[in-house]
Amino acid sequence: MTQTEQRHVISALVQNVPGVLAHVSGMLASRGFNIDSLAVGETENPQLSRMTFVVVGDDHVLDQVGKQLEKIVTVVRVLDISSQHFVERDLLLMRVQAPAGSKRSEIRELVDIFRAKIVDVGPKEIIVEISGRENKVQAFIERMRAYGITELVRTGRIAMTRSFDIDDQSADT
Repeated sequence: MTQTEQRHVISALVQNVPGVLAHVSGMLASRGFNIDSLAVGETENPQLSRMTFVVVGDDHVLDQVGKQLEKIVTVVRVLDISSQHFVERDLLLMRVQAPAGSKRSEIRELVDIFRAKIVDVGPKEIIVEISGRENKVQAFIERMRAYGITELVRTGRIAMTRSFDIDDQSADT
């Protein structure tokens, strides 16, 4: 990533109809835009879904992505979340080798430090759940590599703009 390129978090409110995901992702791919992360889910209105995706590029790339998305009939609204104050989260499930004994204790300690959660325990492996900012999740992955990650799955980034008063600009928690 060059200095002018950056990661842009884009939120597209779309009609909840079959084919929207294929249409949007196909349009971006056909124009040479790579999607680093993608999460789609129903909103508070069951007729609408929110697509949150991350693209890398300069301001021109961001502008082009926005213009192309707005041309799609099923897209209701497009918002560059990364240009505003926002809260983001990424969810990860990880299966890691954890034989009984000192290694399992070390892993449990790291799980506690990162505020993760052990959600399944087997005789030789455990499954850990962690959510948080992308850099926190990535740091956890790097720390766990030494123990032997067997399987890993992530949701992709989800994000919402903050709602705060000018006097209440608290940091991300």
